[in-house]
Amino acid sequence: MPNWQGVRNPTLHGLLEAFTTAAGIRFERAVAAGDEVPFDVIASGDTYRARPALYCYRPLTGHYIGERLELLVELETFLPVCRTLAGLGGLELYLRAGGHELVPETSREQAELVVVQFLTRVYDERIDFVPDEQRFAAVYDELEQAIYQGRHVTEVVVALLGLDLDPGTDELALADGVSLQRVRTLAGAPAELLAGGSQPPLLLVLRVAHERDAQPSSAFARARLRRVLTALRLFERGDFALSAVGHWRVDGGSWTPVAIGATGRSRQLTLIPRSAEDELRGFCNLIGRRLAPSAHRHGPDRSGAGEISWALARFEMGCERDTLYEGLSDHLLALRALLEPEGPASGRLAQRLAMICATAEERTALAARTARAIALERSVITGMIADDATSLELVTELVDNLRAILRDVLCGHLDADLCTVADELIGQAADELEAVLV
Repeated sequence: MPNWQGVRNPTLHGLLEAFTTAAGIRFERAVAAGDEVPFDVIASGDTYRARPALYCYRPLTGHYIGERLELLVELETFLPVCRTLAGLGGLELYLRAGGHELVPETSREQAELVVVQFLTRVYDERIDFVPDEQRFAAVYDELEQAIYQGRHVTEVVVALLGLDLDPGTDELALADGVSLQRVRTLAGAPAELLAGGSQPPLLLVLRVAHERDAQPSSAFARARLRRVLTALRLFERGDFALSAVGHWRVDGGSWTPVAIGATGRSRQLTLIPRSAEDELRGFCNLIGRRLAPSAHRHGPDRSGAGEISWALARFEMGCERDTLYEGLSDHLLALRALLEPEGPASGRLAQRLAMICATAEERTALAARTARAIALERSVITGMIADDATSLELVTELVDNLRAILRDVLCGHLDADLCTVADELIGQAADELEAVLV
């Protein structure tokens, strides 16, 4: 386990450590394949006394790294480390300390430049790219001193229920300063999380760098953590929830309890395999941007975004019910807001959903199954639901289709005006049928 004592941001430290090692391996392979690191020839000697000059060769490591950004972008650790850096702020201080007079305006461009500068400092004037622990530690300390100068780090941790990662993954950085982390890897973890031998599989850990007079509020922390929970629910089927109480500390001090609020309960454990970690990281980053308050429009909105926001809230309400059947009404309300604005009496929900979620050959069957799932709501209301495999399968499919629609709209793969999309597909299908009959 890495020695993170004295490190203010263990997530950033771990990501940079893995990235620096991976970059070194990639550069070593490039050099072995024929790449050449340029050298600067420096003359030394006492020219005043006419002594013969001595020449030494200084590797231009920074020049070499700066011209091979494409090799870095290919590394799976590149995007996570850039996203984490971009969310910290203060990067311009590090860049200016490194001699950059013209600093990019966007945090993403700054982060990429910081990565190159950091690697250059680690491998400065080296003839190989073999990582050196002491050198890395010194350069990382420089980075933290620059970006955290006069600033503080607030950490908020809360147990994440219903999700686990590959046994070999101890931490996974997601978005907005939030990472998934095992309790045993969190330095000075709250005693309550270690007691009783019943540790949660994972923690959601939020780290925020801030000025002394701008400490984030508990409401801010809850919103950040809830956005990640929303992303998880959209990414994968599962019973995901946060513990009602989390813990809060500043600059590694004492933990203070903080109320997170009820987010449902977990009945089963869903495993995210290592092969899906990059996809999950990218998805959480995208959904975090889509759901951020700054992304919300102001004034009247006729694009369908209002319905999407309302339906997403209903989808989450359904996810937090005690059973899938109890959440059926919430999920149907979400689908009706998106696909049946005329009201349930129109009976158009099943057909529109099938047009969007199924292939041409499967639309009739999906519409029929959706209609049967809709009919189950009355049985749930009267308490007469038959809890059998068929009913459970119908409701599960309905929720999966709602999840897919919300996910595709938020990712930009599907227009938010879903009724128009579905009705156009219905019209196309009718035209194609008419052409065949003629």
